[in-house]
Amino acid sequence: MRTVRKAPGELDEEHLVRLVARGDRAAFEELYRRTAPWMAVRLRRRCGDEQIVAEVMQETYLAVWRAAGAFAGASVGGTAVGWLWTIAARRLVDAFRRRAHHAEPPPAAAPADAAPPAEEEALAATVGGDVGDALRRLAPELRQVLQAMVLDGLTVRETSVLLGLPEGTVKTRARRARIAMRRALT
Repeated sequence: MRTVRKAPGELDEEHLVRLVARGDRAAFEELYRRTAPWMAVRLRRRCGDEQIVAEVMQETYLAVWRAAGAFAGASVGGTAVGWLWTIAARRLVDAFRRRAHHAEPPPAAAPADAAPPAEEEALAATVGGDVGDALRRLAPELRQVLQAMVLDGLTVRETSVLLGLPEGTVKTRARRARIAMRRALT
């Protein structure tokens, strides 16, 4: 029986990663074409510095090219998209660490009449209805933790590093956010 090979555009992301592991450039290009736009949006929600976003994107896809063979996939309950985001989130944390190591003191707080952060606008566009309203009413520190852990799928440790908080604080804020959301939605 002869196996018919599908074009990269007809394969799901997990199969594309498996082909990338074998050095298939067309599969890599298709994976990039499909995932780079949403990856850039998610990274921009976390970081307003386009230079860092571009650097993280480049490092992420280089890591995908080099380490696609390490992708375990559905056999361990993972997805290719989740694997890509995990790589990107870790690269972003690394970029923040590098930046913090060479950082100048933070500038003064933005004026009170500043426009809402892009992250708030993205959240409003992503999550609507009662859930969106409840999310927007959360205290910013609770919303950040909930967004990182639930919407972005980061672990407690990754959220801790991303937000610069102790893991215990992340757990406490996540619990408080869930309780507040439950109350708001009942």
